[in-house]
Amino acid sequence: MRQELMSLPKTLAEDVARNLVMVAKLLDDEPEQAYQYARVALRLASRVAAVREAAGFASYAVGKYSEALAEFRAARRMTGNSDLWPVMADCERGMGRPERALAMAGEPEVQKLDRAGQVEMRMVAAGARRDMGQADAAVVTLQSPELASHSIQPWTARLRYAYADALLAVGREDEAREWFAKALEADQGGTTDASDRLAELDGVEFVDALDPEQEADDALKPVAESTVEESRADESQVEEAEAEESKVEEAEVEEVEIEDDEEPEAVESEDAEPEIESEDAEPEIESEAEVQDDDAEDLAEEAAPRAEARSEDRAGLPEKDGDDS
Repeated sequence: MRQELMSLPKTLAEDVARNLVMVAKLLDDEPEQAYQYARVALRLASRVAAVREAAGFASYAVGKYSEALAEFRAARRMTGNSDLWPVMADCERGMGRPERALAMAGEPEVQKLDRAGQVEMRMVAAGARRDMGQADAAVVTLQSPELASHSIQPWTARLRYAYADALLAVGREDEAREWFAKALEADQGGTTDASDRLAELDGVEFVDALDPEQEADDALKPVAESTVEESRADESQVEEAEAEESKVEEAEVEEVEIEDDEEPEAVESEDAEPEIESEDAEPEIESEAEVQDDDAEDLAEEAAPRAEARSEDRAGLPEKDGDDS
């Protein structure tokens, strides 16, 4: 791939290489993001066979079989290599054309494949048979020397798993269980779910104690229960508070009614005009008694200093002779 990228300018080759690296890292776990990186690389260097092949696998991973088939065909034209023949046939299956996939399994290109490619092509053909409703033929298609071999190859686990699944489809459960066990024995990298299929056949349900999602669910359960209890307690407190408020309101209403009963029945006439104080209004006229009292007070105040003055004058006069009184 590096040799193919050397045909590009240096900076462009580096950009394309970075995108291809991200495709390889994300293809298994996050295929959607891998697909986006592949589209960027394809836009930058669509004439590089490695880029077309990477774009094909990214499209295949997200189920865009038509795009994947187009990219694989382009890569095959550029290189003349038949290594992509099995995955091209599987794209035909994905597009709902299993008869074409089955026809490709009989083409001369299959003879050019290595052993791993031929095993892959056999599994694709068996899948096409099952798509066409030929379950028994699928079982026969998978029976091969590679299946009977005791040597462990990268494709051994997948081949045994496919054979066990085909046996289960035709109702041969005991044999299927045996081959699922053999697939699990050869599956050192965990590429299949043979252990789960075995447990399903045996009626055993496994619980992953280290599953973070399960732990999160278990952690939330008591919190949820306590939250429900707290909400119930809050509701009861609210009901008690409302009951107390209603009692207080009833008591206040009774007090108001009692006060209304004790007040005199003095009802102002609706037609009575309210008293209006005006700045130009004449002052109220005092009564005669009040006027007389005020005049008497004024006279008394005037008489007091006069009496004092007379007494002082008399004190300064000589006493009359012979006045013994």
